[in-house]
Amino acid sequence: MRFFDCNVFFGLPMRRPLAPVPTAEDLLAEMDRAGVEGALVWHIAQHDASPQVGNRLLAEAIRPYPRLVGCWTVLPNQTREFPPPPLFFQHMREARIAALRVFPGSHRFLLNAVSMGDLLEEMVARRIPLLVSLRRGMEWRDIYALLAEFPDLVCVICDHGSWGSDRLFRPLLERYPHVYVDIAQYMLDGGLEALVSDYGATRMLFGSGFPESYFGGMMLALRHAGIPDEARAAIAGGNLERILKEVRL
Repeated sequence: MRFFDCNVFFGLPMRRPLAPVPTAEDLLAEMDRAGVEGALVWHIAQHDASPQVGNRLLAEAIRPYPRLVGCWTVLPNQTREFPPPPLFFQHMREARIAALRVFPGSHRFLLNAVSMGDLLEEMVARRIPLLVSLRRGMEWRDIYALLAEFPDLVCVICDHGSWGSDRLFRPLLERYPHVYVDIAQYMLDGGLEALVSDYGATRMLFGSGFPESYFGGMMLALRHAGIPDEARAAIAGGNLERILKEVRL
């Protein structure tokens, strides 16, 4: 089974995790040890320093390594901190960046049509995934409001935790066909089986949350889940590969 992780970062954060990986090379060594073939990655400086600094560090670090696909961070652009969308997407393509993240709480903005409508509309048209983290700067009410304005946005909900999260993300899975959940923290007995039974295997993505969580935790849970092998393979990596192939930059 091929594992393609949707939720990984490297770099040294202000709050040190259990097993920090300062560089892309260190990250690849840990992926090899765990048996993870590829990853959609970001650099912690995108959150702790600034999106501009972190995006540059990420692009430089992953350039030699096709196994690593980049995920940049964006801001509202009324202050002109980024190029206009067409040029920004060109830079993404050149740097092998296929998805975007936002940290509204830490970076002090509102993620909605008023502040980021132009960019979000382009992301919908180009099927560029937006990854949002409940651990870093997003609240469930913000995610619900965002999807009400942009119902066709490809949105990956990360770091949602285990107990009780179903009541919050299941309504989104039912209403919005392009919403996905990362299973990084979904340590719920029978949870994977129930989701596959109710929604099929296409709406879940394997994510580890590394280095704040271990690769192996959800790999073990997925390997031993009582679901068909084809569902297991889709969650492990097939779904993410399909989503990224649909991106048009």
